[in-house]
Amino acid sequence: MRLPSEYLTYLKRLNVDKVFITTVDLRLARIYPKPVWESNQNLFNDAGEDSEIAEDVSFIANLYGAYSEIDDAGRILFPTELRRKLEFEKQQVWLDFHRGRFNAFGKAVYDERLNRATANLPDKLKTLEKKGFK
Repeated sequence: MRLPSEYLTYLKRLNVDKVFITTVDLRLARIYPKPVWESNQNLFNDAGEDSEIAEDVSFIANLYGAYSEIDDAGRILFPTELRRKLEFEKQQVWLDFHRGRFNAFGKAVYDERLNRATANLPDKLKTLEKKGFK
């Protein structure tokens, strides 16, 4: 997959040339800049009373995930099993950015998110405007 230029610019500003690509919910692929993923690994290691939860999420992330170098053309390589599990092969994939990571998703998730986002949109906008959204 070729990353959009604005995503590449963001990663270059962070001096990131490697990402970890995985899923933790079996719906979205998550593309983590290497330092963000390393922070998640620290959280898994220091989960305390939530260590079993961390172990399970870590297991899924590592089962489907792998590091990928960003090549000179801005491309990254999704792990084969991840592409199959999320049915990304031979279909359009959308990207967005949230909480320090990029999310990749197929048509079914895109449609679900679009429906959820547009439901009661005027009310959502009013709520955010009260919080300072301009």
